[in-house]
Amino acid sequence: MSEGDVFHEKQRLELCAIHALNNVLQERVFTKETADDICKRLAPQCVVNPHRSVLGTGNYDVNVIMAALQSRELAAVWWDKRRTVQSLCMSKVQGFILNVPSRVSLGIVSLPLRRRHWLAVRQVNGQYYNLDSKLKSPVCIGGEAELRTRHSTNLSPEFIQPFLFCRPCVSFSTFLSEQLSQDVAEMLLVVRREVEEDGSWLNPENPKK
Repeated sequence: MSEGDVFHEKQRLELCAIHALNNVLQERVFTKETADDICKRLAPQCVVNPHRSVLGTGNYDVNVIMAALQSRELAAVWWDKRRTVQSLCMSKVQGFILNVPSRVSLGIVSLPLRRRHWLAVRQVNGQYYNLDSKLKSPVCIGGEAELRTRHSTNLSPEFIQPFLFCRPCVSFSTFLSEQLSQDVAEMLLVVRREVEEDGSWLNPENPKK
């Protein structure tokens, strides 16, 4: 698979929410300008908008992401971390947007600080990719078959090299489980509106919402 087969927008300023949206949609749909417009619609009377950085560099919150997806006839479903990834009906999920702690860097210097960071994961041509905008290139983390079988590896995703070919030792379920094991990590399922409404993103054998 060539790099051109996978759309991957890289990090700029504090625009990780925009990058995550575009990466999960696999096209450049949203910009800083469209995100700022959403912020204004969400809080039209506020002098200091609560949905973005006061510095004007981005750092958009989950409300902006949800509103952006709604404009595309999509919905964001909060994932209950008490569930297992295997309870998902993957054919109904278009992608994932995760909010995880991420190291802060100044140039090549890594600081002993962590901030919240949005990243996207989705399937392209039968394989799931980590489309984190901080990566140099997409990381293939396995196909749907790997979702149903947990591998014994305990490798953390930050040690996965950003190659486009698949690393068989790291499964998709392992990747998500590693990310969600962090106390402050959260995950949104990106689904069609009708899928959100009927709850079909959850496997039939797990009917309790």
